[in-house]
Amino acid sequence: MLNTPRSYRGMVTAPHHLAAQAGLAVLRDGGNAVEAAVATAAALAVVYPHMTGLGGDGFWLIAEPGQPPLAIDACGRSGAAVTPALYAGRGLDAVPWRGPLAAITVAGTVSGWDAALRAAAPWGPPLPLVRLLEEAIFHAEHGIAVSASQAELSAGKFAELAPQPGFAAHYLPDGAAPHCGQRLTQPALAATLRRLAEAGLDDFYRGALARDIAADLAAAGSPLRLDDLNAQQALLTQPLSVELPEATLYNLPPPTQGLASLLILALFRRLGVSEAEGFAHVHGLVEATKQAFRVRDRAVCDPQHLPGEPATWLHADVLESLAADIDPARALPWPAPPGGGDTVWLGAIDAAGRAVSFIQSVFFEFGSGVVLPQSGLCWQNRGASLSLAPGALNPLAPGRKPFHTLNPALARFRDGRLMSYGTMGGEGQPQTQAAVFSRYALFGQPLQQAVSAPRWLLGRTWGEASVTLKLEDRFAPELVSALRAAGHALEILPAFTSTMGHAGALVRHADGLLEGASDPRSDGVVAAW
Repeated sequence: MLNTPRSYRGMVTAPHHLAAQAGLAVLRDGGNAVEAAVATAAALAVVYPHMTGLGGDGFWLIAEPGQPPLAIDACGRSGAAVTPALYAGRGLDAVPWRGPLAAITVAGTVSGWDAALRAAAPWGPPLPLVRLLEEAIFHAEHGIAVSASQAELSAGKFAELAPQPGFAAHYLPDGAAPHCGQRLTQPALAATLRRLAEAGLDDFYRGALARDIAADLAAAGSPLRLDDLNAQQALLTQPLSVELPEATLYNLPPPTQGLASLLILALFRRLGVSEAEGFAHVHGLVEATKQAFRVRDRAVCDPQHLPGEPATWLHADVLESLAADIDPARALPWPAPPGGGDTVWLGAIDAAGRAVSFIQSVFFEFGSGVVLPQSGLCWQNRGASLSLAPGALNPLAPGRKPFHTLNPALARFRDGRLMSYGTMGGEGQPQTQAAVFSRYALFGQPLQQAVSAPRWLLGRTWGEASVTLKLEDRFAPELVSALRAAGHALEILPAFTSTMGHAGALVRHADGLLEGASDPRSDGVVAAW
C-alpha cells in the first residue's frame, strides 16, 4: 500500500484483512472501539492462528476523549505446581520452548476482552457477545484460506510442532504442513467461541469450559490446573507515560517492555536529529535501543517483584544521563538478550474518538504447540521467559508473571491528534514503534509511508541466535556503508520480510479525520468507514 487511507466515521487496522473487516462491521452495527477490537482479536485467533489465539495473553490501551488512557494487563501467571523441582526432576536447566512443560502460564487474553468490555460499558448499550464473535465463529466453522506466513511457518517449524499433543490433528491436514490458500477449518475452536458467546467470557476461567480446558491441559502433561484458571483476573492499571515536545507517549508497565519503547523515543528525541532515513536517524534509534534494553533487562519483571519503580527511569535527569551515553558516531558493542515471538497488534477508533491499541500473542509461532482437543485452543509458551538460573530477574516460580515483549502504544499530540500504533515482532516491537513514530511524528512522513518504509532490527528474533543489526535491503548503500563503518555488525535481509514485524497505526485528528496504515509485510488492511 502506498497511500494513507482516510475516513471520518470509524477505522480498524489489523494484520489480516478478514479480521480488520470483522472489526469494521461491528462499528457499522453501532459498536464502539473496544467492541470492534474484541471482534478483530477473535477473528485473528482464527485467521492468523500461528500468530495469536485464545490460548495467549493480551494487553490494552484504551483512550476516551477527555479522560486519561486506561491500561489493561491480561497476562496469566504460572501455575501453582510450576516449580524449579518440576524441571530438575526431568534433567532440564531451562524451560523448553515447546511442549507441555512450556504450557505453564494461564492464558489471560480472554480475561482482558472481558475487562475491556466492562470498562466500555458506560459508553452505551452493548452489542451482544454473540455479535462480536460472529465472524470468528463463521471463519472457524467454514474455513480460512491459509496465509502465506502460516504455510511458511508450519513447514519451517514442522519438526518441533508436529509431535506436540493435538497439533497435527488441528493444524496439519493429512499430516502435512498446509499450503498457501488451502482451506483449513477449526471446528473445535468454533465450538469454543460459541460456548463463550452463550455462557460469557468468564466461562473460560470459572465455568464448564474452564473444566474442559483444565482436563485437557492435564492430559497433555501441562502442570496447569483448574485452580490456576480460576485465579485469573485481568488487571486495570495506569500506563507509563513520557513527555516529548510533540506529544505524550503511553505504553504498558511491567511485565511488558513498554518502558523500553518509551525510553527509545525519549532518548532519541534528545539527540537533536533533524531528518529521517540518514545515518543519524537509524544509528540514533539503534543506540537509543541499546540503552533502553539495558534498563529493561534490570528493571522489568513481574510487577509484584519489581526491583524499583519503572517510572523513575523516565525522569528528565535520568533520560539526560542515558542520552549522554550515546555516541553519535560509533556503535556500542552489543550482546543482546533472547527474543522472538509471534504476535498481533490491532487498532480501532470509533466515531466518538475512542481509541484502542491492543496486542495479543501466544509468544512463538503456535506457542507451545500444545492444542487442546475439546476446545481447539493452542496454548502459549510465554512461560519460557521465566528462568531457572540462580538470581534471575524473572525466576521460574509458582504464580509468576513472565516478562512480555508485548506492548501497545498510544500518543496524544499537543495539536489534538491521537495516535494508536504497534507491531508484532518480539524484541523488534519497541524498535519498530520508534521507527514508525519518528518518521510520522518527528519528520512528517505520511502515515502509510512511515509503516512501509525499510526497517531495521537489533538482536534476536523469531527464535534465531543472530544478534546482528538486521537491515532490509531497501536502505541506500551509502547508509549501509556508514553504519558498518561506525561499528555496527550488519545482516542484510530481504525487502518486506516478516522478521521486521507487522506494524500498524491509526491517527485521529482534532477535526475527526481518521488516517490509517497497514503493514505490507502482513496480510492486513485498513478497514475504514
